[in-house]
Amino acid sequence: QVQLVESGGGLVQAGGSLRLSCTASESIVSTGVVGWYRQAPGKQRELVARIASGGSTHYTDSVKGRFTISRDNARNTVYLQMNSLKPEDTAAYYCNLWRLGYPEYWGQGTQVTVSS
Repeated sequence: QVQLVESGGGLVQAGGSLRLSCTASESIVSTGVVGWYRQAPGKQRELVARIASGGSTHYTDSVKGRFTISRDNARNTVYLQMNSLKPEDTAAYYCNLWRLGYPEYWGQGTQVTVSS
C-alpha cells in the first residue's frame, strides 16, 4: 500500500511563500503523474498543478507564475513552491499519484491559510 504524506502547510500573510512536500513511501513518484489539488470549504476539489513522469508540468490558470511543481526522485518527493500567496489560495492541499493500470493514491492533506 503506497502512502503519500504531505507537509509544509501553515499560516502565512498575503504575499508570502510556502513550500509543500509530498513524500511517497516507495520510489514511485517518477513512474506516474503526481498532482497537487486543493479544496476550500464549500468548494469542489480542484487541480492546482501536476507533473508527469517525463517531467512535463501543468498549472491551473490562477496559480501560473506563482506556483512551481518539482520532483526529487532520490527523495521520493514532489514539491509545490507557492509564492505571492493570496487569501483565495486558502485551502486544504492534497497530493495525488495516478498511474495507468494501478490504484490511485491520495495523501491526507495539509492546510494552507493565507491571511489578508
